[in-house]
Amino acid sequence: MLRRLATILSALVLILIAAPAFPAPAAAPLTKVLVFSKTAGFRHDAIPAGIAAIQRLGTENGFTVTATEDAAQFTAANLAQYQAVVWLSTTGDVLDANQQAAFQSYIAAGGGYVGVHAAADTEYDWPWYGGLVGAYFLSHPAIQQATVRVEDATNPATAHLPAAWVRTDEWYNYRTNPRANVRVLLSLDEGTYSGGSMSGDHPITWCQNYAGGRAFYTGLGHTQESYVDPNFTRLLLGGIRFAGGAVTADCTPRTNPTPTGTALRSRANNKFVSTAAGNLIASATTAGTTAERFDVVTLSGGNVALRSKATGLYVCAENAGNNPLVANRAAVGSWETFTLITNPDGTVSLRATVNNRYVVAENAGAGALIANRTGIGAWEKFDLVTGG
Repeated sequence: MLRRLATILSALVLILIAAPAFPAPAAAPLTKVLVFSKTAGFRHDAIPAGIAAIQRLGTENGFTVTATEDAAQFTAANLAQYQAVVWLSTTGDVLDANQQAAFQSYIAAGGGYVGVHAAADTEYDWPWYGGLVGAYFLSHPAIQQATVRVEDATNPATAHLPAAWVRTDEWYNYRTNPRANVRVLLSLDEGTYSGGSMSGDHPITWCQNYAGGRAFYTGLGHTQESYVDPNFTRLLLGGIRFAGGAVTADCTPRTNPTPTGTALRSRANNKFVSTAAGNLIASATTAGTTAERFDVVTLSGGNVALRSKATGLYVCAENAGNNPLVANRAAVGSWETFTLITNPDGTVSLRATVNNRYVVAENAGAGALIANRTGIGAWEKFDLVTGG
């Protein structure tokens, strides 16, 4: 009997080993996308280029694209055929109450939303939409080059991008910071351009699960050139595929931004300069928060200024260099100007132009930094540590 039982058990084990594993259910294929580009305010001249780019993406990736500016297309029956609706630089009040209700029902049933650029400049009187897009547009400076930082390289929209992506666009400031409610995928390094107004924490692309559906937004895409840039169109494709349910992604919020910018580490005690105590002190063991991060802003004549990521304000040699350094100035003047000197050992030193004296990690790093030394010694040397 025991021999027989052992034979049966052995046979069961062999059956279990040989049995094929059931695959995890695949994401639904993306087959149909609606592109909506109605404008009731400013109209972007890049809209035709954007439609053409999304149509190319559809041809290359097996989904059809319907482009419309007819808000009457927003009915429950019509929307149900699309896995994702792209709001391509829409502006102003573009849907009536019935059309809004139809779109809310579409999202509640698991539909997908993709907002591009001026989609954040749309439907200010519809709070539900404000939550869907994540944040409303506030302002923008002139078109210029800036560095975009990748905060989440696991997302299908951003996995292909370099950690620091330098590009030219129109950079939106937003009325609120969406970080608490969305997963920020890309953020702007405000130290690399002029006109950022979000105090150093500047999300520019994000995703979220919202009201039963999926939402993806990018502030990029003002220029016509964006839509022939492979990095941008792959970003857009990833967002459409996520919103349409063709791929999955973790879009739960991460409330703490990934620190970016430059940290200054005192070579003598191997600790980072921090603004956490108000004054600048070389006391932090890691550079894990914005308190230890600075934008090194290039000025004329080989000089620099330091702008705190935590405050968005410039470091000042108070009282002509006689008081501790503090990040409290909104603009650069003579007391906020430093000469950055590279030492033979690879360290750097900062000399305040207001008194021609060097910044020192006072009291073996336990005291506040002050610009009062006439020469460079061990406590006047710092390492520049860049990146997140």
